[in-house]
Amino acid sequence: MNPVVLDATSLRKTFGDHLAVDGISLRVEECERVGLLGPNGAGKTTTLLMLLGAILADSGTINIDGFTLPKQRSKAMERVGFVAGYLPLPQHLTVREALEFFAGLYGIRSPGPDIDAALERFRIPHLALKRCETLSSGQRTLVGICKAILHRPKLVVLDEPTASLDPDVALRVRTGLRELSEQEGMALLVTSHDMLEVERLCERVVFIANGRVVAEGQPHEVIEQYGVADLESVFLALAGIHISEEER
Repeated sequence: MNPVVLDATSLRKTFGDHLAVDGISLRVEECERVGLLGPNGAGKTTTLLMLLGAILADSGTINIDGFTLPKQRSKAMERVGFVAGYLPLPQHLTVREALEFFAGLYGIRSPGPDIDAALERFRIPHLALKRCETLSSGQRTLVGICKAILHRPKLVVLDEPTASLDPDVALRVRTGLRELSEQEGMALLVTSHDMLEVERLCERVVFIANGRVVAEGQPHEVIEQYGVADLESVFLALAGIHISEEER
């Protein structure tokens, strides 16, 4: 068994009269690639925000690489990288200048080799001198991943990492992320509505609905549990959407 990077237990969160998360537990080991899945309103975003220390859980515990939230949030977040397509980049800086800026925030004194390695891993060294404002959405996603891994985090949290990407760019994202996991030992926690991408990238999935974990295991195990053909059918079942035999 690999060391545990993320250990969240019995998380609960309410907003007024609305119970958003009802006792969710989540465990991710070093090198593991885990999908956190579920329909809109299931509690995914609230769970992610608690794991990132952006909001406080009403009850439950969160431990990241030996550091407990919220008391040790700064130390815990030093072990985490966060990727989301909606996170902005400094528009008037080049990609290299932007990555140097973020490396400085991470406390990396000589970031050149780390920046070069990240750009090479995701096959975008040719973007180093391009201004961020000129990048396509796919290029922004790739640069955002490079930014998130500069400090060699133990856990990389990815919110819809391949959303709206062309197939070739999505493949580059998957390949680079798999290499990070296998070669660098980074754990990945991925949220996505693209179940095919999840099947390709994640070795374990956790489905949540109505604020609770309702299925967990390797993708084929969850598919067998629901007696359907694929993860998309599991997702649709949890969303309460019936699909006919013709649509299958």
